[in-house]
Parts: sequence; structure tokens; C-alpha cells
Amino acid sequence: MLEILSNRTYRHLFSAQVIALIGTGLATVALGLLAFDLAGADAGTVLGIALAIKMIAYVGVAPVAAAFAERLPRRAMLVSLDLVRAGIAVLLPFVTEVWQIYVLIFLLQSASAGFTPTFQATIPDVLPDEKDYTRALSLSRLAYDLESLVSPMLAALLLTLVSFHTLFAGTVIGFLASAALVVSVLLPSPKPTTPCPIYERTTRGMRIYLATPRLRGLLAVNMAVAAAGAMVIVNTVVIVQGAFGLSQQSTALALAAFGGGSMLAALTLPRLLETVSDRAAMLTGVALMIAGLVAGTVMPGFMMLLPLWFVIGIGYSSAQTPSGRLLRRSLHPEDRPALFAAQFALSHACWLVTYPLAGWLGATLGLNPTFVVLAVMGAVALAAAFLIWPATDRETVPHKHPELPDSDPHWKEGTPSGGHRHAHAFIIDDLHPQWPREP
Repeated sequence: MLEILSNRTYRHLFSAQVIALIGTGLATVALGLLAFDLAGADAGTVLGIALAIKMIAYVGVAPVAAAFAERLPRRAMLVSLDLVRAGIAVLLPFVTEVWQIYVLIFLLQSASAGFTPTFQATIPDVLPDEKDYTRALSLSRLAYDLESLVSPMLAALLLTLVSFHTLFAGTVIGFLASAALVVSVLLPSPKPTTPCPIYERTTRGMRIYLATPRLRGLLAVNMAVAAAGAMVIVNTVVIVQGAFGLSQQSTALALAAFGGGSMLAALTLPRLLETVSDRAAMLTGVALMIAGLVAGTVMPGFMMLLPLWFVIGIGYSSAQTPSGRLLRRSLHPEDRPALFAAQFALSHACWLVTYPLAGWLGATLGLNPTFVVLAVMGAVALAAAFLIWPATDRETVPHKHPELPDSDPHWKEGTPSGGHRHAHAFIIDDLHPQWPREP
């Protein structure tokens, strides 16, 4: 997997991603502590709303950014967005009112929603070989998991020396370093595409996504991931510092336990997926998260919270890591930016529901009812994934083309079976707008 880092351009881009992620992770920890400092027992509600605003920016901005990502100078766009994010992060330590958190978070995450699809659209051109690109997807997933582990641990270390406001400086440094690394390389120019209306370019990924059964199953998995993840991210500070009366360092340690479980799963999955299907691994991960939420209702103290968060972290990564493989199986290369932007937007739409719900339930009903409600949401999502995503998820699917003449060159693809039918790797596109029904 690491051999792709011999490519200098990709190495610099990947390094930029990792450094920016660590900076963002420090901001996430600091934001939770800032919310607790400003709102006390209502910190869960404040953080839930702030993270919901983040999701609104992601859902609304990402598809539009993806539509333009192939038409604008990529390096200039990536660097500009990094500088915007750094400028906004500079202001976060000076926040004195809750509403100021909401405004700055929206601006910061709108810039991030533009950065991520542009970054993802660049990698296939930097690594045109499909195997290299697949390794890059796996490495990117590991980077997210590493950030979940390293950022809280780094935050816990820094909090022994400085106040949490100083953590925002790490965010600024991360974005500036990311911009410097992007500037240091030449990026491929966007590939010319067939001109089409902005609405068509913006919605194409969504239409492919929602017409593909395995991706509809992935959407259900995303909802379960968001339910468990929201409980961890929104309410860890409330559980540790509010319910248990412990320190900021304990909050960071609990988040590090979650990140450690996620990292362990990410390191184990590549070998496991050689013998186990993506569907089995992902649904097992969802089941682990649901079990963790149920166990949270009888959690006696901090020493049980750590292994519980560790187990939920294992399920979290197991459910998410193979998603790039599903997307790769379900697209043509030219639709890659659109489909990854659709996954980005739809998965964050799930978080848009669960973030404020986790905060509101925790503040109004208490932590135990919150565990129960989110566990039920996860169980419903798991049942939906079982029903929507066929257990026999074949790539080669027999289908008809009654509208095509016998002379059409498309008949040369796949295996003919007579009666205007043939079979090949089925992907939603202009010629195949709907998934065929099983005969």
C-alpha cells in the first residue's frame, strides 16, 4: 500500500491531507471543550447544533463543488480553500458567544466541503492506474482513522501544557502546511468533459447512487454509522465531564479509545476482505456499534466507557472502510468525482439528522434514553441494509435492451443470451438508467 507514496505529487497531496486532518481533529476536541466552557450542561446541545451546521454546509456545498472541480484550476482552488480555512480558524479562540461558534463553523465547513471533492477528483489523475488508485483509497481511509487516534492523544498531551484555546493554533498550522504542500507540486489540469447544464452535473452522482442497490444499502449503513458516531462525538464530553466529573484530558482519552478501535479495524480489514465480502464486514460492523450503544445504557463508569468506545470504534471503521470499494465497482471513471461527492453529501446528510438529535436527547431526556433511541435507529438502518442490499451482489447482471438495434456496438460488450439480452458488469449510466429486476 505504501509504495504509492513514491509518487512525489501524491505523496505531497497525501501529506497535506493528513496534516489538515490532524489540525481539524484538534479543532474538534477544542470545540467540544469550548462548548462546555460556554454552555456547561447544555454543551451537548450546542455541539450538536454546531456539527449539524457543519453537515448542512457539506450536504449543500459538496455536490456543487464537485460539478466545478473538473473545470477550475485545481491547485489554485485547493490552496485558496486552505487559506480561507486557516483564516477562519484564527478567529475561533476569540469566540465569546454561542452564536459566533455557529457562524464560524458554517464558513469553515463550507470551505472544507469545497476542498474535499476537489481533492478527491484530483487523485485519479495523479494515479491513473486503477490498482494505485485503490491503494490510495485505502490509505486515505487509514489517514482518517489515524487522525481519530492521534488528534485526541495529541490534544490530551497539549492540554497538560496549555489551555484548550491554544489547540486552535494547531488547526491554523495544519491548514497553512497543507496549502504549502499543495503549492509545492504541479497538479494535472482538469480533463475536458462534455458540456452539460450545471443541474445535470450536480445531480448525476446522486442519480447513479440512488439507482444502485449496493449503494442504497451503503446509505443505510451510513445512517447506522452516524447514529453511533454522533453519540460518541457529541456526548463524550457530557458523559466524561458532566456525568463522571472528570477532566478535559479524560475526554480526550475517551475519544482516543474510539480512534484506537477504528485504527485497529482499518489495519485488519485489507487482509480480512480477501476472504470476507464487503457486505458481511460492513453489516457486522454495524451490529457491533448497535451492541455498543445498548451496552452504554448500563455503563457504570469511565473504566467501562473506554473499552465500550473502543468496540464502537472497531464497528465504525469496519462499516466505513470498504465503502470506497463499493463506489469503485459502481461507476465509470468519468463519473468518479460525481459519485464520490454524492457519497460525501448523502453520508453527511445522515449526520445532519443524528448530530442535533444526539445533543437534544442528551440534554432533555438524559444519556440512557439517548443510547436507546440511537441504538434503535441503528437497528432499523441495519434491517434496511439487509433488505435493500442483495446478499448475492453480482457485478455481472443479465439485462435487456429492447430499444437497441442489432447493429448497435453495445452488443459487443459482455455475453449475449438472445432476445435482446446480454450480461456484463452493470453500472448505472445513460445507456443503463435503471437497475434490472431479477428474472
